[in-house]
Amino acid sequence: MSTAREAFIAAMRQVASTVTVVTTDGPAGKAGATVSAFSSLSADPPSVLVCLRSASKIAQTVAGNGTFCVNILPEDGSDLAVLFAGAVEDRFAGLDSTDTEFGPTLPRATAFACSLNHRHVHGSHDICIGDVVAISDAGEKPLTYMSGAFHIVRPKAET
Repeated sequence: MSTAREAFIAAMRQVASTVTVVTTDGPAGKAGATVSAFSSLSADPPSVLVCLRSASKIAQTVAGNGTFCVNILPEDGSDLAVLFAGAVEDRFAGLDSTDTEFGPTLPRATAFACSLNHRHVHGSHDICIGDVVAISDAGEKPLTYMSGAFHIVRPKAET
């Protein structure tokens, strides 16, 4: 079985991911970026992990602030995903976000406010483990991404 980079990328395009925007705010500044590498890690203690490209502004700012907020975008949040993935200087300008000490929470997003517990560098990315200190549950269905496109989640019809 081949594990060449191209084969790996092609196979990973077939994995559906929840679309999130990771934000942070504090002494190192305010930043936000669209991230698809997010996962629950543990319920005891409540913790999550996100993977951030080490050279990115968001990774450096999260490391400097020691906090981050994972915003699970609602299914109609593709405009926010594109905004936070782009090369816009001030991604928060004109946005109706709520500032917290961990990072802004975005409109209608379910948000996990986290204290950075551990950061592990692996290859090109930082694996950031966050202890969840607060949750804002918007109750919205999530936006997902797979094969280069946004998707929405629907239950499979019973047969």
